[in-house]
Order: sequence, then C-alpha cells, then structure tokens
Amino acid sequence: MKATPSPPPRRPAATAPVLAAAALLAVLTAGCGSGRGAGGTGTPSSEASSLVPSPARLVVTTDGGLRLRPAAGDEVEVDRRVGRHWSRHAGTWVLDLSCPPPSGGPCPRMPEVDVPADTAVTVSARNAGVDAAGVRGTLTLATVNGDVTVTRSGGDAAAVRLETRNGSVRATDVRARVLHAETVNGDVTLDCAGAPVGITATTTNGSVRAIVPHDAPAYRVTGTTVNGRATAAPPTRAGGDGPAMTLGSVNGDVTAGRD
Repeated sequence: MKATPSPPPRRPAATAPVLAAAALLAVLTAGCGSGRGAGGTGTPSSEASSLVPSPARLVVTTDGGLRLRPAAGDEVEVDRRVGRHWSRHAGTWVLDLSCPPPSGGPCPRMPEVDVPADTAVTVSARNAGVDAAGVRGTLTLATVNGDVTVTRSGGDAAAVRLETRNGSVRATDVRARVLHAETVNGDVTLDCAGAPVGITATTTNGSVRAIVPHDAPAYRVTGTTVNGRATAAPPTRAGGDGPAMTLGSVNGDVTAGRD
C-alpha cells in the first residue's frame, strides 16, 4: 500500500452514512404503519409490554442513543424509563423510542434494549452513541452525532455494518462474515476475533486501523490515504480469490495488521 499524493483536501460537506438504515426504516414503516392492515399487527405505545417474543428481525429508532445487551431469555426487553411504540410486519418488529415516557420522569440518554441471540438488529439513532456488547447476530448500527461501539458481538456468519457521521467507530472482539465501518469525522478501529471474508473501513478526517487474528489467511489489502501513512503487516497477497480489506482515509493513517 502507498500514500496517494494530491492537492490539499477540502473539508467535505457532511454526508449521510445512515442512509442505508434510513432507507430500510422507510420501507418498514411504510409497510407497518400502525401495525394494522395486510400482514401487520400493532401494540399501542402507552400500553406496550416491555417484553415481546423473539423476533427474526428488530428495528429500533430513537432521537437519542441506545445500549444493546443480550437478553436473558427469548424475549426482547425494553428500558421502562422511555416511551415506546411497537409495530410489526411479518417477522420484523419495529420499536420507536421516545422521551419522556408516558409516566413522566427523567429520560435516559442511553436506554437499554435487551435482544435474544441471533436476532438481526438494525438501529437508527441520532444525537448520541450506539453501544452493543455481547449481542450475537447480524447488526446494522447507525447514528449521526456519537460513537458506535461494539464489543464481543456479531457472529461468524453475520453481516455487521457500523456507521456514524460525527464520531468514531470502535469494534473489539467482533465476529462477522462481512464487516463494514464508516464515519466522516472520527477514527475507525476494528479488532476482529475472527477472520471476515470482507472488511471495509473508511473515514474522511481520522485514522483507520483493522486487526485480524494472527492465524487469519492472507488478505488482499487496498489502503489509501491523502494526508497520512498507509501500512500493512504481512502476510498479504496481490490478487486472487480470498478475504479482502479495503481501508481508506483522507486525513489520517491507514493500518492493516494482525494481533
């Protein structure tokens, strides 16, 4: 890998890394509405239980942040300190969190939602971070202003997508078949417990670092930066089939390595 010279960069206009999650939510909410109609059922927000049976897919929207943790059983459990509205379309449950809760009282900045193992979870947050620890399954976690932090989560067959605009992405002991992380203003740090077949990590203003296990197969690494250094620890390969990394930054270092 080599650093690519270019004229001094302009600070880009803010992009929208949450578009993928937003597009998915638009489709789901169009299909769900109040939960009534073809293929859907609903639960009124003011009377919703904090527990719902294990869904195949869970979508959570919030104007604040969110903390994801593993459920003790096979039901989704929601922090009772926030307002919530459930809707459902086929195997997908949509959870809209709001503040203050119907009962009043203070509203947590990072309410907790506990999810059963192997539930595919999509989160769209806005003005705080998203933190997932010990959550097993496919993850699509996005916020606008805040960090996305993942610890001991994902799965060897899972797709994991982590996005923010103004904040950093940090993943530790993450497992995924395909791992994608991006931000505009912040660092991206990926420490993989397994060896994904595909890793993509990008930022505009910050550094990128991706680490795979010492016994992982050789990766085809593409790393670019404008103002910084690009380095890769061996073994790497020039081409052919097999796992690949694509790492990029405009203002910052890019590093691919092994633990």
